[in-house]
Amino acid sequence: MSHSIFHQTLLCQTQTVAEHQSKVSSRGSTLFPALSVSKGKKLVLSTNLRGNRLCLRKRRFAMGRNRNTVAIPRAVLTSNAASELSGKFNLDGNIELQVGVSSSGPGGATQVDIQVSNKSGSLILHWGVLHESQGKWVLPSRHPDGTQVYKNRALRTPFVKSGSGSFLKIEIDDPAAQAIEFLILDESQNKWFKNNGENFHIKLPGKDEGVQQGSVPEDLVQVQAYLRWERNGKQMYTPEKEKEEYEAARQDLLKEVARGISVQDLRARLTNKANTAEVKQPSVSGTKNIPDELAQVQAYIRWEKAGKPNYSPEQQLIEFEEARKELLGELEKGASLDEIRKKIVKGEVQTKVAKQLKTKKYFHVERIQRKKRDWTELINRNVGENIVEQFVDVPKTMTVIQRYAKEKEEYDKGLILNRAIYKLADNDLLVLVTKDAGNIKVHLATDSKSPVTLHWALSRSTPGEWLVPPASALPPGSVIMDKAAETPFNPGSPSHPSFEVQSLDIEVDGDTFKGITFVTLSDGKWIKNNGSDFYVEFSEKKKIQKASGDGKGTAKFLLDRIAEMESEAQKSFMHRFNIASELMDQAKNAGQLGLAGILVWMRFMATRQLIWNKNYNVKPREISQAQDRLTDLLQDAYTSYPQYRELVRMILSTVGRGGEGDVGQRIRDEILVIQRKNECKGGMMEEWHQKLHNNTSPDDVVICQALIDYINNDFDIGVYWKTLNDNGITKERLLSYDRAIHSEPNFRRDQKEGLLRDLGNYMRTLKAVHSGADLESAITNCLGYKSEGQGFMVGVQINPVSGLPSGFPQLVQFVMEHVEVKYVEPLLEGLLEARQELRPSLNKSQSRLKDLLFLDVALDSTVRTAVERGYEELNNAGPEKIMYFIFLVLENLALSSDNNEDLIYCLKGWEIALSMCKSKDTHWALYAKSVLDRTRLALATKSEEYHNILQPSAEYLGSLLGVETWAVEIFTEEIIRAGSAASLSALLNRLDPVLRKTANLGSWQVISPVETIGYVVVVDELLSVQNKSYERPTILIAKSVRGEEEIPDGAVAVLTPDMPDVLSHVSVRARNSKVCFATCFDPSILADLESKKGKLLSLKPTSAEVVYSEVNEGELIDEKSSHLNEVGSVPSISLVKKQFSGRYAVSSEEFTGEMVGAKSRNISYLKGKVPSWIGIPTSVALPFGVFEHVLSDKSNQVVAEKVNVLKRKLTEGDFSALKDIRETVLQLNAPPQLVEELKTKMKSSGMPWPGDEGEQRWEQAWKAIKKVWGSKWNERAYFSTRKVKLDHDYLSMAVLVQEVVNADYAFVIHTTNPSSGDSSEIYTEVVKGLGETLVGAYPGRALSFICKKHDLDSPQVLGYPSKPIGLYIRRSIIFRSDSNGEDLEGYAGAGLYDSVPMDEEEKVVLDYSSDPLIVDGSFRKSILSSIARAGNAIEELYGSPQDIEGVIRDGKVYVVQTRPQM
Repeated sequence: MSHSIFHQTLLCQTQTVAEHQSKVSSRGSTLFPALSVSKGKKLVLSTNLRGNRLCLRKRRFAMGRNRNTVAIPRAVLTSNAASELSGKFNLDGNIELQVGVSSSGPGGATQVDIQVSNKSGSLILHWGVLHESQGKWVLPSRHPDGTQVYKNRALRTPFVKSGSGSFLKIEIDDPAAQAIEFLILDESQNKWFKNNGENFHIKLPGKDEGVQQGSVPEDLVQVQAYLRWERNGKQMYTPEKEKEEYEAARQDLLKEVARGISVQDLRARLTNKANTAEVKQPSVSGTKNIPDELAQVQAYIRWEKAGKPNYSPEQQLIEFEEARKELLGELEKGASLDEIRKKIVKGEVQTKVAKQLKTKKYFHVERIQRKKRDWTELINRNVGENIVEQFVDVPKTMTVIQRYAKEKEEYDKGLILNRAIYKLADNDLLVLVTKDAGNIKVHLATDSKSPVTLHWALSRSTPGEWLVPPASALPPGSVIMDKAAETPFNPGSPSHPSFEVQSLDIEVDGDTFKGITFVTLSDGKWIKNNGSDFYVEFSEKKKIQKASGDGKGTAKFLLDRIAEMESEAQKSFMHRFNIASELMDQAKNAGQLGLAGILVWMRFMATRQLIWNKNYNVKPREISQAQDRLTDLLQDAYTSYPQYRELVRMILSTVGRGGEGDVGQRIRDEILVIQRKNECKGGMMEEWHQKLHNNTSPDDVVICQALIDYINNDFDIGVYWKTLNDNGITKERLLSYDRAIHSEPNFRRDQKEGLLRDLGNYMRTLKAVHSGADLESAITNCLGYKSEGQGFMVGVQINPVSGLPSGFPQLVQFVMEHVEVKYVEPLLEGLLEARQELRPSLNKSQSRLKDLLFLDVALDSTVRTAVERGYEELNNAGPEKIMYFIFLVLENLALSSDNNEDLIYCLKGWEIALSMCKSKDTHWALYAKSVLDRTRLALATKSEEYHNILQPSAEYLGSLLGVETWAVEIFTEEIIRAGSAASLSALLNRLDPVLRKTANLGSWQVISPVETIGYVVVVDELLSVQNKSYERPTILIAKSVRGEEEIPDGAVAVLTPDMPDVLSHVSVRARNSKVCFATCFDPSILADLESKKGKLLSLKPTSAEVVYSEVNEGELIDEKSSHLNEVGSVPSISLVKKQFSGRYAVSSEEFTGEMVGAKSRNISYLKGKVPSWIGIPTSVALPFGVFEHVLSDKSNQVVAEKVNVLKRKLTEGDFSALKDIRETVLQLNAPPQLVEELKTKMKSSGMPWPGDEGEQRWEQAWKAIKKVWGSKWNERAYFSTRKVKLDHDYLSMAVLVQEVVNADYAFVIHTTNPSSGDSSEIYTEVVKGLGETLVGAYPGRALSFICKKHDLDSPQVLGYPSKPIGLYIRRSIIFRSDSNGEDLEGYAGAGLYDSVPMDEEEKVVLDYSSDPLIVDGSFRKSILSSIARAGNAIEELYGSPQDIEGVIRDGKVYVVQTRPQM
């Protein structure tokens, strides 16, 4: 929409509404041309309420002129004696409901009268209307006062009480409304009244459906279109949308005309709506009038109270008249004009005005032009490492003072109350406090080589106070000073083992004094505790609680140290930040788990789980210095350790920035300025002043905001408490401070202006220290400021950070101007553009880097809050807008994440999805669904990483520090919730059903459509129960299915929200075992299924959905009831034991049933029989019996004996032996004859011999062969054979040897559609890279398609890929398992055993945005058709359905194996 729309004005004129004429502008290029003013007409008022000032030009108001007023129609409570009874109902006992309906005539509104008799209490009507074409409720825009919209699904209107009953009258003017439906809620009893369990349904009189053909004046259409635009949030319209809206406005008016409304009435109502500046004649006589100048001053006060919003001319006029009304009210109370004038000056005129947003562009939708970017430049592959192992259980060399302290503690017999070791420059200082016979003994010792003097005092009431010690407490050589004593340390004795230490003993009365305060003097230098006095309490330290768990998965040594120091850290923020600084080196050395430990500790602090201040006075300046020190160290860690940047950012977000210059001290000084300038030295302000002086904290930012809100809201004390409580500060917390706040604020009205000004300035000082992530202060700190005001930040000058990109100040200015705009999309774009522009600076080392980091953290946080505010904007939005929001939030998450490659490729996927949606590509929803699924996987991976890194530390440290259990349990969840991931997840959940509906995907994907019946059991992972045996038929609801699991015995169905491939192992096993297997995409359906835990359900799947219903066990009479007592019978299957043929290797021409399995024989059979365009890799094999023969070789006697021992353990039920057997098999030696025969066969078949590249390459090949043999003892394979009672000893393993084709794509074909059983249809799944990601447990879905055998040139894509990982390999050899236990009749053993490449596959994060299979339709059709043709040719060759695996390389199809489809 043209930008000019925001500058157009519907001018209020003095003519009557009936006479009003609006002329059409000749420009015509905008949707709503300005409505001109007839010449000669005088404006009522010229009032300019704009920006930060109010300009008023006096106009005499025509008091005597009458104005015709037309009320805007709305639903109201009315009465109508002509109402006809439409229904009478008995609700409960003697409670009756009567409903009457009447119509005012053709085209008029319908009135519904609802009356409930003999029922007191608060009743609510829960209602909506029905249109003929819709079965769901429609919510009329016209409804009674007090009506609320309930979840966008219904209206809720309170009844009006009348005697012993209640009544309600509703007017409905919707011409399409055919009926009203409702329920009645008794709120006092939380009871619903229904009509025999259904809605009350009342038909409405018939209305004319069609809109009469006719016309309405164009100027009215323009006004109606403007009003529609306002109601829609003043969105940016395309030219096409403008035309659409204009015509919709015309239809609105034509409907009104069709209902009998005259054009004159329409004009009166619309112009009244447009102006909303109806000026009512004063109710007092002309002798009691308010001068315009007083009304103008009062209007100014109202404008200030509203936050100085940018009023339109119409709103200015309304505000002027509201101000006049307020003053007329005072006049009617008997006040004179002079008294009113004085009241205005003092702010004593009662006024009610809603606080407006301060932004001057509240409805402004201008937006920045975002730069085109190469998203791959944002990729960050930094992965954190844990180096904590080197610290675990490693004895440390004790320092001199540590050894001395240990010896001293063992020697002294008194109760140890406190023990601390401090740093004195390069030396240590021990303070050991013991209690013996009622006296306190303080022993101090240092390893300093220079003489040390203790300058000390005692404290009685306040920690850190300086009281002169009594003479009885002075050691020899002490000198009394002003409020202190000085005592030299005694040098150590050479005859004592601790002669390196000088020490000092002080003994005091333990009942009189609470602690010792001191500093030291050495070589003429005063030494303090990080800039503050040392203070040691005489009370016993709180013992560390026993930790839960063993600290596994944590930097345990660091967390133990944190727990030891917590009692010291509780003294003040200064102590906590200084201790954190001292622990930073240990944290960095421990890798990401070390920094995770610091983060957990700091977040426990930030969420008020730890004590902030305990019996200790500290200056704000000292807190800000400690913050500076810690944030400087974090800045260094961010620069030096790029793999830990995400953790460092999170730590910074929990710590304030600290003060530049002496900002910390200004917290102390400036509260005095506020008190002095505003005459508020007592009460709550004095208590707060004392708290600020004693120990300022982030709570002070909230308290300051609460005071500002309280004053701004007409001194409403409820607002003060609401602000506090909303930010976690209760009355009890205020009372818990060392300097408690008991009182509530109580200011005079004449203090308002000064307090708002000074508290606003003070807030900047508080945020400068405590709120690193506050956007406004972070921007100011980076762009620089200089204050020359009186009393606040005087002389403080912050220079701009150097090297900021050009245009950056204007960009963040745009952000600040739009930060509270209702329409958040431009703000999100501005925030992200600012982060993108800032990003290069964050990768450079500079002294002010932490200021940029705090700014980036603030921008990141603001994106999250803006998105949450924008949810309402998306309520009626189409999928394109939701996708764009997802794109923006995902960009934000990627900018904040280490190792963000997967997120970036998801971002590129959404970019393509948006483009497809805009171009109306028929596959856009299907493609967007695949990107959505991948994005969900990325979020799940990130959540799991957070949990693995943070949760163990939270649990271990939380138990040590006594943190509340609930805070520990939700620790990681709250970390995630505080970032963009939670917002992104919410947006994906909003879009998912839209995509499924558009792409006709439904709520289910049925993988194995088997009707069944069973009892519902809910499990977290199928993997955790795959070896379980259920005694009765069981329907498993498994939240996680990876794809490689077994179906447990007794399971008749597996339903999951996970998305395993249709051709994954578990999918094939389900179909072969006749087990119902399906993915459910709808969370509400899944939740309903989970709620039926323990109940008996019947499942009836089709190819598209699963219909389920509860079954009464006693009512089962059909044959399915046999399932309740007996799970299906196990097929009778046996193996024939294979013998060693005397040959270690055979070529493909020599493959027979006695030598190799079906896999090898099938690939040999294909060679020379399939069309020449299908490639078949050359193959050789190590036949059956070779493994057993090698095991019996003399060189492997020890290995054989160990295997036999382990096999006996296995038969005794010790399944841990499975892993031990696999590891033992890897110790086998290769007989020389095996090496020679295999070499000969491979070379003669044209395959490369690994040994030609060196002995190491042969060793790699030999290890791969042994892994294939060892896979006979895979857990999954072993338990699978046990289920069907196969003799595991008879299982023989041949090894098929093939050259690896380094695939562009891999595929699996089922020549009969496995989901529907349709033999005329080929079903295929395709992945990028090697096929292991398809048949193995790799998350995400493959590209899937079907193809009719009679039309192989028309493949139909069912789903696009969402797998984030592809596997690639160099030219190599693969060794495939080929057992005699695969493809047996009635038993599917395929996929149970391992195929092992000689070289390790490389995992590559996949970028589908440049993949021709995804973005090139003709390429996709060609490749998929070729795959389908290959499958069809092989099926024709065998004459039966086939399960085929193959690859694509440079457009050529290769088939690597085929087997009968089970």
